[in-house]
Amino acid sequence: MRLSSLPAITLLLASSNLAAAPTDTTTPQIANTYINDAILPPIMAWHGGSKSLVVAPDAEWATPFEQNGLKTSPSYDKTFAWLDKLISQSDLLKKVSIGKSPQGRDIWMIVASKEGAEDATTLSDNGKPTLLVQAGIHSGEIDGKDAGMMLLRDMVFNGKAELLDNANLLFVPIFSVDGHERSTEYNRVNQRGPVNMGWRTTAQNLNLNRDYAKADTPEMQHMLQAINIWQPDLYIDVHVTDGIDYQYDVTFGYNLAQGQSPSIYNWLENSYRPTIESALSEQGHIPGPLVFAIDNTDITKGMSLWNASPRFSNGYGDARHLPTILIENHSLKPFKQRVLGTYVMLESSLKAIANDSTKLQSAIQQDKYRYSPRVTLSWQQEQQAQGWDFKGIGYTLEQSAISGNDIVRWNGEPKLYPNLPVIGGTKADVTVNRPAAYYIPSQWQEVIERLRVHGIRMTTLTKPAELKLQQYQFSEPQFAAKDYEGRQRVKATVQSQPVEMTLPAGTVRIDTKQPLGDLAMLLLEPQSADSLFQWGFFNPIFTRTEYIENYAVEPLAAKMLKEDPELQAEFNKALSDAEFAADPKARLRWFYKRSPYYDNQYLKYPVLRSN
Repeated sequence: MRLSSLPAITLLLASSNLAAAPTDTTTPQIANTYINDAILPPIMAWHGGSKSLVVAPDAEWATPFEQNGLKTSPSYDKTFAWLDKLISQSDLLKKVSIGKSPQGRDIWMIVASKEGAEDATTLSDNGKPTLLVQAGIHSGEIDGKDAGMMLLRDMVFNGKAELLDNANLLFVPIFSVDGHERSTEYNRVNQRGPVNMGWRTTAQNLNLNRDYAKADTPEMQHMLQAINIWQPDLYIDVHVTDGIDYQYDVTFGYNLAQGQSPSIYNWLENSYRPTIESALSEQGHIPGPLVFAIDNTDITKGMSLWNASPRFSNGYGDARHLPTILIENHSLKPFKQRVLGTYVMLESSLKAIANDSTKLQSAIQQDKYRYSPRVTLSWQQEQQAQGWDFKGIGYTLEQSAISGNDIVRWNGEPKLYPNLPVIGGTKADVTVNRPAAYYIPSQWQEVIERLRVHGIRMTTLTKPAELKLQQYQFSEPQFAAKDYEGRQRVKATVQSQPVEMTLPAGTVRIDTKQPLGDLAMLLLEPQSADSLFQWGFFNPIFTRTEYIENYAVEPLAAKMLKEDPELQAEFNKALSDAEFAADPKARLRWFYKRSPYYDNQYLKYPVLRSN
């Protein structure tokens, strides 16, 4: 995952005490160091107990990762050839395609259950909680694939089938399948392995972990459909982070208590996190919270919490009340260490939902049907009451002869930074009242279809309806200076005004008192950062298509003033503004906007609110 850019990469590349990775002698044909080890900071020694999970490279059911010295990750074809062979040996496992990528590859999902379920109905009938694990949304960050393959193997052959006694597992080994096959040893210079890594974006150069809200990509549309069909109780999205160096090898997080799912947050924070951190620590890993430094060159300035918006997996999970974990393994730790930490986390997650399923499902239901009368659309950063004891790495600052900047040189030595200040997006910024419903005119087909992809329930008016509604009027639109994720984003000043109108048959109605009502609000309220409005779905409303010539405005304006003394007074007042009085075009436009010929839909949001 990459939330910062050049400063973070600079930190990772800069090291005055360069050190190679510890020698791994399991498989002599694989190089003992990665190609980028010479330019990365020193590695902390690691001797975790989870090494016992690895089988010998010549074992019959060794994964490709184990066969090749814990240094490589298999291609798409080799991954599923191995998994197909495993599935043929067990009734526990089934393989289903959730859809095809733009280049025609299947996005496969492995269904693991005691009953051998191969469809969502059969799976739900067993009454057990379901864990959905997704690897390779950024396909160079592929730790989850190899960890999941090992775990499935151990369920079939090594006595871990009992993990499915009280839980189900859905496992997507590779989400961004096309990006996965754009693989070389020169991807992700700041990451220690695997030897070959996939590409960050899809074949269409879109970032799937910016696509949850707008759902432009076929891959994301398939995943959202799978979530709607299979209804998991916990969703884990496996990444590899970058940025600063620190001791933690497995960090993970989720949205905050101040988000849309406070009951789910409480379960994750008070039940799930202690269980997972204990399991990781027992196996020699160092777990930690999702970590972002306020200033990558000065750790003492503190850390930042992240309340993600719905374009990201964890923010999307918060909006739709699906408990969602963002794993960020530390990119400077060796690939084998990251894979084994992920294995431990996936195994312990299955145990956690099995052992505490009643409280988990209760939390989900509470948030789905909470229907808060006010919903927060954006958050401000504020200082948190409690600081963090941060398990960091020592470093010095040196001026670079190459860039001229002060750069960090990590020394590989553990260092505790006690009670660091923490800021977080926990102060409500923009909030709105929950409307009873939204109404969308039938011509906005792309918007309606996108909401349907999310699983939001809607009905269609079968006859005209005369209603009193609220409509947003926009002014001062600001378009992004450049394309972002294939779209031109826009913001505008928003004002609400009452309207009475007759809605035609075919208008779509979205009730906000439904399980995905909060998600609908975050997608349809224009002040929400991941609203379909800000993603550019409604940009045609900013285009004026009808005009009036000056020779027609002049006599029209004279007629309007003659017939309306109040308009004359209003015009006289406007002329007191010297800038307006000196602008002939502005004066004529003033009359045109007040005439019946002006476009009454210009700069008005076509989505209407019912109170």
